[in-house]
Amino acid sequence: MTGPDVRPYDALLLVSFGGPEKPDDVVPFLENVTRGRGIPRERLEEVGEHYFLFGGRSPINDQNREFIEALRADFDAAGIDLPIYWGNRNWDPYLADTLTQMAADGITRAACFVTSAYSSYSSCRQYRENLFDATAAAAERGATAPQLDKLRHYFNHPGFVDANVDAVLAALADLPDDVRDGARLLFVTHSVPTAMNDASGDPAAGGGAYVRQHLDVSGVITDRVAEATGVRHEHELVFCSRSGAPHIPWLEPDVNDRIEELVAAGDAPAVVVVPVGFVSDHMEVIYDLDTEAKETAEKLGLPFRRAATAGLDPRFVATVRDLLLERAAAERDEQPARAAVGATGVMWDRCPVGCCANARGERPTLCGSDPA
Repeated sequence: MTGPDVRPYDALLLVSFGGPEKPDDVVPFLENVTRGRGIPRERLEEVGEHYFLFGGRSPINDQNREFIEALRADFDAAGIDLPIYWGNRNWDPYLADTLTQMAADGITRAACFVTSAYSSYSSCRQYRENLFDATAAAAERGATAPQLDKLRHYFNHPGFVDANVDAVLAALADLPDDVRDGARLLFVTHSVPTAMNDASGDPAAGGGAYVRQHLDVSGVITDRVAEATGVRHEHELVFCSRSGAPHIPWLEPDVNDRIEELVAAGDAPAVVVVPVGFVSDHMEVIYDLDTEAKETAEKLGLPFRRAATAGLDPRFVATVRDLLLERAAAERDEQPARAAVGATGVMWDRCPVGCCANARGERPTLCGSDPA
């Protein structure tokens, strides 16, 4: 039996953030993350305490290993014989090392799935800069990196949305009967500087895509939950993991602050925290939500549940296959069906010129329409 047509691709590259694997890795990893921003070492050591609470090991690398295994099984079941590689922005396996290996293996063109679903500098363009840098680093080693195509944003793909809908339903079902119907849904994502949000997305559309995309998918999930339960829950978007200088405005409210406000106003008998901005249980989820936000709610006597991330949900895993096959078809000049829900519609294959601008100045990127 012949499997689905993946031409022109001869590999899939999973592109992720990376994380420390042991205590000695923590500060060097944070130095990689913050390089060029002048953050003092003592501040990095303070942030590092979040990792030391969990043995000095981030969960993200293990989650990526498990995700690759699930992808392999999904590809095999669909008859797709395509090697899967993995490269990180900030820790081993580094993108440059992975691209060098891909070149040695004879890979000529790869589709890139980035473990970040939304538009912003830090969640999209910076990865595109990293891919350019990694390609250049491979060339310095004498390796010709494969041509790389970044798969489109998938925050509104049914596979990602369906997994989140069921996670919210499960979290609601776990609440006590007397508070379930009044529970407030707090959709959570990583805070970014307000200027980064303002510059996110296509500049011709006025920016602001980061918040707009989160609001869109949050509304879709809330509507679907209402259809399933018959209860329309109040919902809103809140943020976590703010960092940076205090004088620089970042997106608010913080999830902890909002929980305190809701309790003070008597506006919610319970909360379900929905980490819609994350695809798996990153450090921001297990520390900022499962630890800090949960403690805030418990201190105030507020029933609290945290919905699961999409993680290894088979529908989310299958989303990668769907995105790969649609992009492969498009590159063959076919007209593939493209799945999306909500108001935003299907996102682009190649980022527009100036998309998600770098506030610190232009740097070369791959996978976009910007001039080389």
